[in-house]
Amino acid sequence: MAAPTVEQAAQPAEKTAAQADVVIETRNLSKTYRDFWGRQKVRALKALDLEVRRGEIFGLLGPNGSGKTTTIKLLLGLLFPSSGQAYVFGEEAASVKKNEKIGYLPEESYLYKFLNAEETLDFYGRLFDMPAKVRKERAESLINMVGLQWARRRQLREYSKGMTRRIGLAQALINDPNLLLLDEPTSGLDPIGTREMKDLILRLRDEGKTILVCSHLLPDVQDVCDRIAILHQGELKELGRVSDLLRVEDVTQIRARGLSDEVKEEIRNLIQQHGGVVEGIENPTATLEQLFLEIVKDSEARPGRRAPAPAEK
Repeated sequence: MAAPTVEQAAQPAEKTAAQADVVIETRNLSKTYRDFWGRQKVRALKALDLEVRRGEIFGLLGPNGSGKTTTIKLLLGLLFPSSGQAYVFGEEAASVKKNEKIGYLPEESYLYKFLNAEETLDFYGRLFDMPAKVRKERAESLINMVGLQWARRRQLREYSKGMTRRIGLAQALINDPNLLLLDEPTSGLDPIGTREMKDLILRLRDEGKTILVCSHLLPDVQDVCDRIAILHQGELKELGRVSDLLRVEDVTQIRARGLSDEVKEEIRNLIQQHGGVVEGIENPTATLEQLFLEIVKDSEARPGRRAPAPAEK
């Protein structure tokens, strides 16, 4: 075995441990699309530097055309960078072998419409040389996970877009990957399906998988991601933990229950006495998603019951 170089010997152990915890790394990653004559057509990605760590949900957030899908294709080796480097599991992104440990759900699922759910998962299991018994057990487990037991033998051409997203996710998980790349995972899903998809993503994170989510839907990213990178016109504009980026530093929020109007007035006066500014004392509001899910849940529990009429003002 060759002796370590001077640079390797001088490298601190902490840095080596930190590097081992990085699943995805890009360095000055850029991609320019060119026309037939080699002229620059679109600069899709500009000098992207980021790291995705093991066991986290990392969100790539940005409007359409911001470079999210291009980044995923570069990581998969489906595109080659114009400059810079991308590494996945410590290997260059162009390496095909590393894709054995990756599951990919594209924005548009390209599945064989004449196959049913069981046949689809069996087909993709064969691509990973999985034994027949393992393929069958894995397909059974994944169909149950994504909630398609009732449509397991229907051809995919009969599936709605939401159902297609579900079986697409199952296909991405057939090889039990360590890393999941999800491009617009909630596209085409209704509010219930969206909530179930987000819960499933969180469950997969808790099972130890690393997940990269690309989306332009802000609530989806906020609900599931540990850290996010915001892209715009191919450039990285912001990077950090969701909780840190959303915190409003100069505002203090106090939540209490059962206060009378007199007590609220006392609190307002106390804040003003100490030089504070009362921006509002009111009841908190739920999100529209929470309201919708509660109504559906109540409707399923008590069918035929109508919502009460709003009180007159």
